[in-house]
Amino acid sequence: MKTNIYSILRGKFLVSDDSFKNWRIIIFISVLAIIMIASSHSADQKVYEIARLKNDAKDLRSQMVDGRKKLMRLKMESAIIKKVETKGIVISEIPPKKIIVKKQQ
Repeated sequence: MKTNIYSILRGKFLVSDDSFKNWRIIIFISVLAIIMIASSHSADQKVYEIARLKNDAKDLRSQMVDGRKKLMRLKMESAIIKKVETKGIVISEIPPKKIIVKKQQ
């Protein structure tokens, strides 16, 4: 048992006569580890990108709500009255009358 541990620590399994199969396994495991690490990094990047896009969507949605609120305020009759008063236009005191045109036969 003691000699097995010493031979592993000294690396005799890597330089012995039948070490080729050991090297194949070591290289195979190393390649799998590199692929696993690359896959993990790729997944992390996608998670960060999704989080960033969600934040951007929230910001754009809040900007849309603010714009809609401003538009509703601008469309109100009182806001329109204030805007046209600066140009010298006033509201008529007499309400408009509906004109009905009848077809002649």
